[in-house]
Amino acid sequence: MSNALMAPRKNKRSEASKAIAQAIIDQYQPASAEDMQDALRDIFGPMFEAMLQGEMNSHLGYETNDHGYKETSNRRNGYTHKSLKTTMGEVEIDTPRDRDGSFAPQLIPKRSKDVNNPASVSLLSGVGKPQIRF
Repeated sequence: MSNALMAPRKNKRSEASKAIAQAIIDQYQPASAEDMQDALRDIFGPMFEAMLQGEMNSHLGYETNDHGYKETSNRRNGYTHKSLKTTMGEVEIDTPRDRDGSFAPQLIPKRSKDVNNPASVSLLSGVGKPQIRF
């Protein structure tokens, strides 16, 4: 089959992913594959932390720094430091806590440190967010 009869190849990458990749390159200026992996490892921590904050917001029923009336007496109560084992190496994160200890994150369950197992990592499928697997 000649190339003239074939449809042009579609680029399946979204504009958003291209913009994120460009922002990472602009910020970290990687010079090698190892530099790119270091940049991605550096980004993993804040991504995990932001998703855990979303879970905490859903659990408590209010956003961070919401000073209005709350339907629960449970409140945020600092963070627990945790080292995660990922495909990119170890990543340090701070996991949010609540006062009554009822927060049970689904993304990274309590006492879990290895996120390489896809069965152990999921994200709040019940609150309209896509399920995320690493």
